[in-house]
Amino acid sequence: MNPKPIIAGSCFVLAASLGVVALTKSHAEAPDEDAAAPTIVTVQTGALKLATLHRYVSGYGTVETAPASAGKPAAEAPVAASTPGVVAKVNVFEGQQVTKGDLLVELNSSTITAEYAAQQVERQKNLYAQQNTSLKNVQDAGLQLALLRVTAPMSGTVVSLNVRPGQAVDVTTVILELMDLNRLVVSAPIPAAAAGELQSGQVVEVMTDPPVTAEISFLSPLVDKSNDTVLVRALLHDGSGLRPGQFVPLSIVTAVHTNALAAPAESVVTDVDGKSVIALVKGDQAVQTPVQTGLREDGLVEVTAADLKAGDTVVTVGAYGLPEKTRIRLVGAAAEETASTNSTDAK
Repeated sequence: MNPKPIIAGSCFVLAASLGVVALTKSHAEAPDEDAAAPTIVTVQTGALKLATLHRYVSGYGTVETAPASAGKPAAEAPVAASTPGVVAKVNVFEGQQVTKGDLLVELNSSTITAEYAAQQVERQKNLYAQQNTSLKNVQDAGLQLALLRVTAPMSGTVVSLNVRPGQAVDVTTVILELMDLNRLVVSAPIPAAAAGELQSGQVVEVMTDPPVTAEISFLSPLVDKSNDTVLVRALLHDGSGLRPGQFVPLSIVTAVHTNALAAPAESVVTDVDGKSVIALVKGDQAVQTPVQTGLREDGLVEVTAADLKAGDTVVTVGAYGLPEKTRIRLVGAAAEETASTNSTDAK
């Protein structure tokens, strides 16, 4: 037998075996790229910033004339006659401004006319000057005339006129209504649960167009049992442009935090333990950071935590459900800004 084929075959088998072993070792040492590759989450980001934030109690109220208060009478007065009679003359019109003491309406009684009563007053005054009558007669004539004259008990605007000449009236007839339109309030029922945050002097924003500012002037000590509310009145400033009877939305400022560290509202989420967290961006990672939350306004949330500062970057879109530490990829404006910065740095 020729030994050369046997030797050649043996060498081939040995080489093949070595190849298989080398290939097997190569596969065993190669890393599993799919298993080792970290998960990268695509997100959008925002920044923490300093802001002035407010807390509000909201409600609806009605514009009214101011009620009587210390040193000030009510800003509205229904006017009636002091004696029964027939309207002889109406000296005002609706919308007219009048001053306290102005003559509004004249009456004729069943026994005397206003014109004759005025003549009697002048006659008695002249007689008294000539010492031909008593002071009592002068005073009686003046009282009789006063009963037939309806005068303005306050300065204000005639907002309604309910009589005309020839109409019979008595002491219960509301002849006209006067209002001081420079003294208005907004009266609003506020839920009793929120009333504890209110106090006199707090700012009230009346959400009309344009908005109007007022201040709490009265906070009822009583709770309306029918609807569990507390009556609040806010005094409007002159020239508010509002009118009695107008129904308006309002917000009462109960707290103001200036220079508060604030995060975009969508960046503050609740973790599995029910705590508020933000995903703070550090390099290419987002790290969950517990925070204490405060006031919320206009898409911002007040946040407090150690080492947080204005300008820190946080995940906004994509923040919910992120693991404690996550590699991230930026998209949107933040990614464009980062790319621009890198390009500038390279130059």
